[in-house]
Amino acid sequence: MANLNLEKDVSGVLRSFSDSPPTHYSVEIQFFSLLIEKYSENGYESKEFEAGGYKWKLVFHPNGNKKKNVKDHISLYLIIAGEDSLDSSWEVYVDFRLFLLDQNKGNYLVFEDALTKKKCFHGAMRSAGFDKLIPLEDFTDVSNGLLVDDTCVFGAEVFVCKERRTGKGECLARMKKASVCKHVWMVDKFSSLGAQFYESEPFTAGDYDWKIMLYPKGRGEGKGSHLSLFLHLASPITLPPGSELFVEYRFCILDQIHHQHHHPSSAKNWFRNGIGWGCRKFIEQETFRQVDKGFLKNDACIVEAEVTVHGISKALSQTSPQS
Repeated sequence: MANLNLEKDVSGVLRSFSDSPPTHYSVEIQFFSLLIEKYSENGYESKEFEAGGYKWKLVFHPNGNKKKNVKDHISLYLIIAGEDSLDSSWEVYVDFRLFLLDQNKGNYLVFEDALTKKKCFHGAMRSAGFDKLIPLEDFTDVSNGLLVDDTCVFGAEVFVCKERRTGKGECLARMKKASVCKHVWMVDKFSSLGAQFYESEPFTAGDYDWKIMLYPKGRGEGKGSHLSLFLHLASPITLPPGSELFVEYRFCILDQIHHQHHHPSSAKNWFRNGIGWGCRKFIEQETFRQVDKGFLKNDACIVEAEVTVHGISKALSQTSPQS
């Protein structure tokens, strides 16, 4: 390997040799030329392997990590596998080494971080490795033995040194598929409604159950002069303790004659157990009861709600550290 410089380079990679194969995982690729075509954008992701009580994967970019504007190099990373494998309130310190087999000499070229011996993995940092592991020109040079007959072998050793909990926190996550849910509620015999408020049947939006609350005689500053409408999480409540949902919502009372519906602009708020949002002065009682407006027809009104759950704020778990 006379062409390779084993000193620390500008990318912070420390290289050495080992006669022993990687302890925890190896990947043999027998068609590198095809791999470089298919995985040039997102890289090749290995199957999962276990080390130190956690599951890991290797991600191999055969022509550099394009997301980091790397080219003409091999990029190789260790990632902790599974979205739920490491909570954001945890830190795991790992001593790891990545390997490439020299097929000419039968030993391994070993790569370590030249600046930090132990890498910290946590909920917001699930990967570590090398953007510029080795120049592609050196990797494909047959005399170096890393790529022979279109075949290469790389691997990893992963040793968990320390685990600790970082304390309380929260995670704001966007819903993967935020779609608008529309619910229509027919309120009959309106003139005979005597209770302070009425609730719609539960309906589902964003995997959670909701209900509309109607105050026929108003609530708060709208009492006696307006109809009030509110949106609440329905019971039984399935939202985890300490969590909140970021929701966009809009109410509408349908004009059953002219289709000139009354719908103020939408609003966005955080919803949690026992806390609802809405409009105390949704529509004036006088306007609502005018026959020619069409909002109240045959002693019935039609209330419509559009609900979009955009995200969730989750309280991070407080599991005790592992020994």
